[in-house]
Amino acid sequence: MTAEKLSQDALKRAVAAAAVEYTLTRIDDKSIIGIGTGSTANCYIDLLAAHKAKIYGTVASSEASAERLRGHGIPVYDLNAVDEVTIYVDGADETNPHLELIKGGGAALTREKIVAAVAREFLCIADESKWVDHLGTFPLPVEVVPMARSHVARQLVKLGGDPVYRLGVLTDNGNVILDVHHLCPISPARELEEKLNNITGVVTNGLFALRPADVLMLGTADGVKIVYAKD
Repeated sequence: MTAEKLSQDALKRAVAAAAVEYTLTRIDDKSIIGIGTGSTANCYIDLLAAHKAKIYGTVASSEASAERLRGHGIPVYDLNAVDEVTIYVDGADETNPHLELIKGGGAALTREKIVAAVAREFLCIADESKWVDHLGTFPLPVEVVPMARSHVARQLVKLGGDPVYRLGVLTDNGNVILDVHHLCPISPARELEEKLNNITGVVTNGLFALRPADVLMLGTADGVKIVYAKD
C-alpha cells in the first residue's frame, strides 16, 4: 500500500470519527440514523459500532451497508417502517462550496437520494481530494432502467456528455449505470439534475443539488474542517 493511500485512509478515518461524535450529539433514544455507502461510510459504520448501545436503529442506502451494520449488531430498519431519519451520514465523490455533490461511484445513488430526501439533516463526510470548485470532473453516474439504456445514452450525448456503460454492474434496484464524462463544469447543478431526471428511462442521477448536504466534514492534512453551504 502506498504512502498516499495510507494518508487518504487516515483522513477518511479521522473524518468518520468526527462524524460519529457529531452524530451522538444529534440523536436521542428513539432516533433513526441514515447510513450511506462507500469506503468513508464503512469507516463511519465501524467506528459507530462502539456506541451501538446508544443507537435505536438505522436505515441503510445499500444492501452492503445494511449487512455491515448487522454484522456489528446494529439494528437496521426498512425506510418504510420509520417516520423520520434524524441524520443521514454519507460520503461523496465530489463536493463543491455549495455542498452540492456528485455521488454514485458505488452504484447506490437512488437509495442514497431517497434517504437524503427523508433525513432532517444530511452530513457529508469526505477527504480533501473530493473538494472541487466545480462539479463534473468525476464522471456523473446515471441509474437507468435496462431496456432504456441506449435511448438514455443518446439523450445524454445531445446534452454534451459522453456516457459509458458500467459493465458488470447492477444496482440493488436491478438497474444499470451510465457514467457520463465531459460535463465539467456542471453549472447550474440543479438545472442539470432536473433535466437528466426528465429523460424517460432515467431512475435518477448522481447530482445531489436539489437536496445538497447541510454540513460537510472534510478530512484534511490540517485536521477535520467543518463546512456549511455557501449561499
